[in-house]
Amino acid sequence: MSETKSPAKERKERRQRFTTPSGLPLERVYTEESLRGGDPEDVLGYPGEFPYTRGIYPSMYRGRLWTMRQYAGFGSAAESNERYRYLLSKGQSGLSVAFDLPTQIGMDSDHPLALGEVGKVGVAIDSLQDTETLFEGIPLEKVSTSMTINSTAAILLSLYVAVAKKQGANLAKLSGTVQNDILKEYIARGTYIYPVRPAMRIVTDIFAWCRDALPKWNTISISGYHIREAGSTAVQEVAFTLADAIAYVQAALDAGLDIDDFAPQLSFFFNAHNDLLEEIAKYRAAVLGGCQSLHTNSMDEALALPTEDAALIALRTQQVIAHETGVANTTDPVAGSYAIEHLTNEIEAGALAYIEKIDSLGGMLRAIESGFVQTEIQKAAYEYQRAVETKEQVVVGVNDFIAEEERGIPTLRIDPQIEREQVQRLRGLRAKRYAHKTQAAIAELERRAATSENLLPAILGAVEVYATVGEISDALRRTFGEYHESVVI
Repeated sequence: MSETKSPAKERKERRQRFTTPSGLPLERVYTEESLRGGDPEDVLGYPGEFPYTRGIYPSMYRGRLWTMRQYAGFGSAAESNERYRYLLSKGQSGLSVAFDLPTQIGMDSDHPLALGEVGKVGVAIDSLQDTETLFEGIPLEKVSTSMTINSTAAILLSLYVAVAKKQGANLAKLSGTVQNDILKEYIARGTYIYPVRPAMRIVTDIFAWCRDALPKWNTISISGYHIREAGSTAVQEVAFTLADAIAYVQAALDAGLDIDDFAPQLSFFFNAHNDLLEEIAKYRAAVLGGCQSLHTNSMDEALALPTEDAALIALRTQQVIAHETGVANTTDPVAGSYAIEHLTNEIEAGALAYIEKIDSLGGMLRAIESGFVQTEIQKAAYEYQRAVETKEQVVVGVNDFIAEEERGIPTLRIDPQIEREQVQRLRGLRAKRYAHKTQAAIAELERRAATSENLLPAILGAVEVYATVGEISDALRRTFGEYHESVVI
């Protein structure tokens, strides 16, 4: 006796059309037919081999786990130093330094525009005196440090090097990253100081100087993170970040550097959103693909700098992923998934189309100056917000499944007294340093800025005689001028 099973009755789907947050269509099911267009073995390759889709090292995390960093820095250098030492004692394997807004835009803590901002969104650093306190008791030769700093990146890197020299460290062994990604500041973040082209000169000066002085240092972290936070799609994040990278490479070549002098030290920084499949496909990185360093946002980070408890939970989250989930025990475990490989191809195609458009506009600098990139991000941000407001995109706890009672989260509050004490320390430093040495160092920096000579030796010389972040930035302002944003509507 035979039995025939009748086909399942077609069920109505939850919505007419399914897409990723970037608008990429999602089919009901993917099959081998979805991957037409190339031999999967040629397209994917193997870990550690071109095209590196499956990871840049053959063994990936079976050989070494990613560096675990938590973004930290608040108030005074002494308070931040205490937090760093706490996180290192709990198993963190690298530092990630957050700087306050005045430090990011080259203003000293006693500048009138710094009032109320000192130590608020990161640690206040005015001089070598603060930097010595920030890293007190932390052997810089033995720890990897990432610094989220852009317009004043050359100054903060020089301060770090000056402290390392005082510790007697071998500079050839220093490892870490300075963000130094000025183009995304004009696109998305806003902590620029100088016009685009002199700012690019500072970027390539860092490349050239580190080639000899800090050979293990990552001289730039080309950042899609902030582009995504500004409202871009995943495709735009990839496209605009890679377009920025192309611009940096070309600028370095134009400055006379050989590609192998700087390319190995380029690094990238991306943002992981909630759509798991799209993010895996976008990265072929993060833990399900191969990042070398990972920061997990603390639960309170949308509201304030992390509290100690929140930072520890975020670090423990990484440690659970690394040691308990098993995802680090085989390389690129999702390779070959029809859905993942299809989405990977779609994101790649979309990113390449954007890059071709940017090339047709004359390159990324012209695309930024014309407002093209900013406009594309604004359109994407609008579409996402519209989807949230119409509930086409559900955000749990925001537009659906909303808690009946608000639940407070303890947040870090910065004592206003910290600003007053920081200003007092700064004024005390100016009173006791050798003013003639500081003035001579600033004059030498201004002289170099008016030539094509590398700025880093002069900046390092200035910080070592306790010139401040604001004084050095002002010297460059006098030569380069300041950038004024053009409004894009």
